[in-house]
Amino acid sequence: MERRQERIQEIDQIIHQYMPQTEGYASTVLSAMNYTVDAGGKRLRPMLLQETYRMFGGTERVVEPFMAAIEMIHTYSLIHDDLPALDNDDYRRGRKTAHIVYGEAMAILAGDALLNYAYETAAKAFSMTTHLTEVIQAYTILTKKAGIYGMIGGQTADVELTGKPLSEEVLKFIYENKTGALLEAAMMIGATLAGASAEAVKTIEHLAGIVGMAFQIQDDILDVEGTESELGKPLHSDEENGKTTYVSLYGLERAKAEVEHLSREAVKLLDGFPNRQPFLRDLILSLVHRKS
Repeated sequence: MERRQERIQEIDQIIHQYMPQTEGYASTVLSAMNYTVDAGGKRLRPMLLQETYRMFGGTERVVEPFMAAIEMIHTYSLIHDDLPALDNDDYRRGRKTAHIVYGEAMAILAGDALLNYAYETAAKAFSMTTHLTEVIQAYTILTKKAGIYGMIGGQTADVELTGKPLSEEVLKFIYENKTGALLEAAMMIGATLAGASAEAVKTIEHLAGIVGMAFQIQDDILDVEGTESELGKPLHSDEENGKTTYVSLYGLERAKAEVEHLSREAVKLLDGFPNRQPFLRDLILSLVHRKS
């Protein structure tokens, strides 16, 4: 836990280096951007990106713009998720959400701004290394996994089908894209920037997808039996919003068993790589068994 907190502090410093100053005529939207990013969180995606990069032998700072960018994309998605038109949440990570503090219009703009600024930030990597092929590949992964064939595609199905009965196939599509795609992007980018083979990157994508599925099912479990103080947001929001979840389909016991199965499968794949990273292994296990 102490090592993880040290990593979070390191990542926070990297992210803050790339965040814009709150000044000028656009200062309100810049303030809303910084307010939401500064709310903290697990910094899971930049952490997975960094640790995967290290596992494949990466040592350059070229990874840092991508770490900041992927957290910006994740944060923009949270701002928009919390809006009245979607999940209508007043609290996130124990703080009032952006639309409560800044108003709905400014929250929409802050989300838009973070997404655009994420790509601007990631593009800084092009001037930080001579390995431009890897940076191009990493940039392509980031843009695709965050878009209509990734996170937005999953979010679209989630919004459109809320309140309707879902099959396991459709629920899996939503989880794989809305949650899993950005986790896949993080680990794939880390591997790609470090020069991993195409085969290794494909295995990493599969591994991260499994982690994403387990992470989302655990999220469903916590929405039922977690505590509001630990989660930093109200419980039973899925039920109140009429969402089908793994728990509502199959019950708590099967959901917990599936999390165990998926976590074992993910760790088995990770252990298959020659350069083992104990911290990355522990991180994956702690994420899928988390209490908040």
